[in-house]
Amino acid sequence: MRFIALDTPKPLSKIGLGTWQFGSREWGYGPAFEKQAAQIVRRAVELGVTVFDSAEIYGFGRSERILGAALGDDRPKMVVATKIFPVLPVAAVVQQRAVASAARLGVTSIDLYQVHQPNPLVADHTTMRGMRALQDVGLVGEVGVSNYGLRRWQVAEAALGRRVLSNQVRYSMLDRAPEQDLLPYARQTGRVVIAYSPLAQGFLSGRYDAKNPPSGAVRRANPYFLPENLERGAVLIDTLRQVADAHDATPSQIALAYLLRHPNVLAIPGASGVEQMERNAAAADIDLADDEYAALAETAKRFRPVTGLAAMPAMVRARFASPTEK
Repeated sequence: MRFIALDTPKPLSKIGLGTWQFGSREWGYGPAFEKQAAQIVRRAVELGVTVFDSAEIYGFGRSERILGAALGDDRPKMVVATKIFPVLPVAAVVQQRAVASAARLGVTSIDLYQVHQPNPLVADHTTMRGMRALQDVGLVGEVGVSNYGLRRWQVAEAALGRRVLSNQVRYSMLDRAPEQDLLPYARQTGRVVIAYSPLAQGFLSGRYDAKNPPSGAVRRANPYFLPENLERGAVLIDTLRQVADAHDATPSQIALAYLLRHPNVLAIPGASGVEQMERNAAAADIDLADDEYAALAETAKRFRPVTGLAAMPAMVRARFASPTEK
């Protein structure tokens, strides 16, 4: 395992574990997944993963409970991260919700407490006042944000009066907007970009194509998995496979290695099983050659998916199509 070279109380592994799927029915795993989730967490710890990310909204607290129980006695050594869902994120509410998350996680201090989304109606100064109070009493170590643009990240940090260590954003070979401003800022200032959905919900794994689309509710709601987009992505998947063959790796591992080449990026892919966790962790040790990285970047740049309003008619058709039409 490799780590981000930053001055933090606990080391930040380049690969972490995202736990949205723990206790969340929308991923289709259900209550029976809890035992398997614990096995995934234990294996991650063995492989040197130190960052475990949850949120109070994941399974309405179940993800936090499952994660805390699975970490057990290793909780003090790990970077336990969670997020507040910003419904009325005024200072007093932020403090109350942090106490509740810490209790579910079974920790005395949340290593990284993040604002899950920017609230358009509540200014960051009141949210960060609550965060600062939590840091002052030791209930929160580092403060982070999620889904923030660069300017609002900077505003949040100014409001906190201390570093806002991280910004957790959607970042993958399909979603490369963070490369324009967030990544340079993180490198210049010693901050971290945490990449969620780093495999574009499995699009970059090569498991799906126009004739074999995913079946889960979360992926069906993602326009990337429209048949037309799966067809358009075939060239990118082929490039991933070619680079993967050169490294005796999988397309998913190469897609992760692409992100991890940036020194201040930490990726938090989820895992549905122990073997997937092992593959994800191994991606941290892959070194892409300059020409391989350039080829991946150029192919990703040429991928033009149908998204937004243009994708809506196809999304509706896919949602209501009969089984024989799918």
